[in-house]
Amino acid sequence: MTPEKPLSVVETGADTDRMDQGAGADVERPSRAEAEDAVRTLIKWAGDNPEREGLQDTPSRVVRAYEEFFEGYSASPREILERTFEEVEGYDEIVLLKDIRFESHCEHHMAPIIGRAHVAYLPHRRVVGISKLARLIKVYAKRLQIQEKMTAQIANTIDEILQPKGTAVVIEAAHQCMTTRGVHKPGVTMVTSRMLGAFRDDGATRREFLAMVGNPASGNAVFV
Repeated sequence: MTPEKPLSVVETGADTDRMDQGAGADVERPSRAEAEDAVRTLIKWAGDNPEREGLQDTPSRVVRAYEEFFEGYSASPREILERTFEEVEGYDEIVLLKDIRFESHCEHHMAPIIGRAHVAYLPHRRVVGISKLARLIKVYAKRLQIQEKMTAQIANTIDEILQPKGTAVVIEAAHQCMTTRGVHKPGVTMVTSRMLGAFRDDGATRREFLAMVGNPASGNAVFV
């Protein structure tokens, strides 16, 4: 497996990937100083003094953390998957990468979403390096998200770019907006799935995939 490279920058404007429309590429970003001032305002709103010793460097730390949390806005899913391999000796069975851990943030409360993804496809003459599937998940996770949308984005991108015979994505995640606020219900896992092509049309293929990932719909799960 090749070392992970930094996420590449998306060109803004008319050439933006169709799958990235609405991802914020055309949003005018404030300056770092403006972002740090916004953090100071939130600290004051919470009831504390941003000038006291323990909080003086917090605005810059938060902005640096946001650069990491949301680096997916500066990456192109198409570029990640565009390099493929055709010398596969006719392999046409399921290619599965499972238990891919990710961290994301809820777009409603900006609270963490911690989970794992299982991604599979049935190749049609070509395959992609397995690290690229993990990087694709990272791109979409490192944005403000809801789990349903993220699941669809990953599956649709694989289907559009690789054009396989089928694509399947299952995501299991815990949402801190549910466990640390609101209803305060820890221990609940939300499960979402997106099946395309053979995984949607062929029940045996779908069951084979679900068996391979260990039937994620069991246990304390909400299946969507």
